Amino acid sequence: MIELIHLKKEFEGATPLRDVNALIRDGDIISVIGPSGTGKSTLLRCINMLEKPTSGKVLIDGVDVTDPGCDLGKIRRKTGMVFQDFELFGHLKVIENVMLAQVDLLKLSRQEAYDNGMHFLKLVGLSEKAMNYPDELSGGQKQRAAIARTLAMGPDTILLDEPTSALDPNMVGEVQAVIRKLALMGKTMLIVTHEMRFAKAICNRVFYIDEGGIYEEGTPEQIFDHPRKEKTRRFIRRLKVLELQIHDANYDFPGALAEIIEYCDKNQISRRMQTRLMLAFEETVQQLLIPMMEKPDIAVCTEYSPDEEKAVITVRYGGEKADITTKEEMLALTVLRGMAESIQYSYHPEDDLKNRITLVFS
Repeated sequence: MIELIHLKKEFEGATPLRDVNALIRDGDIISVIGPSGTGKSTLLRCINMLEKPTSGKVLIDGVDVTDPGCDLGKIRRKTGMVFQDFELFGHLKVIENVMLAQVDLLKLSRQEAYDNGMHFLKLVGLSEKAMNYPDELSGGQKQRAAIARTLAMGPDTILLDEPTSALDPNMVGEVQAVIRKLALMGKTMLIVTHEMRFAKAICNRVFYIDEGGIYEEGTPEQIFDHPRKEKTRRFIRRLKVLELQIHDANYDFPGALAEIIEYCDKNQISRRMQTRLMLAFEETVQQLLIPMMEKPDIAVCTEYSPDEEKAVITVRYGGEKADITTKEEMLALTVLRGMAESIQYSYHPEDDLKNRITLVFS
């Protein structure tokens, strides 16, 4: 069992992990997901003490591995690490790579290490490559060799840092098949991955990492099908987001349009959709809302789904209840209705910006 208590890791100019708290039970298979740069790999490296936490504790079977007196060699034998770039020794044959740590750290005889190594190479489907050198293997074979090397040390927990990210697409499946086999063996695993379908299929828990910690956690069904938090929902659906704030009637309208153009170009949104987003912003904000507000307080959020090629614009604004979709005589509303798949108004008295217009474009 692994327990993380107020774990923090700072680097110069960045603090990817601010306050991580988690309990990892024996037999858990946890997918660690989240945007790039949020500290997923750093989290694994802190558990294995390849990175020393700035503060907080990491307890492995009740032992605080951050304690200066801790036997890290013993702890690392309990938590094997599989790296995204394999880290095999190029001058050693595959079987020698698997044997090396067994002889040096476990103090096994060469024959014991060889027999053990061949067992695990067979387990990952690589026994016929035992006498080859790493540069004679494909990327998928190298990763399977790295997994065999980790398994040969007999760890209780395996930490896999994006094990398929360095592979060609046609090699990903063979490594995933080995990880599935380990899952059936009951191995405790933490897997940092961007392969969402694989994560959903293999794990019993998901950690979504953001804002310096575990932003949301739950079962695969909860996280992938019914995320509770906004950032999780956006990440799972791969939504591209643009947020604009308007607090002055004389705000920089051309600048706002320039931001929309940049957002569309960056996310390869079609010219047709770009035109609709720009017009929707102009008609909703500039023509409908600004004239009716003495002091504008407007938040515009655009979410684009590349998978569905659909955009949703949510416009929230302050003041008393004011449904602008009922203004039948307004030309701007006629334009919006001609472009949008749907337009809905809702009122949220519990929010700071109580009025909400939702426009869907496809």
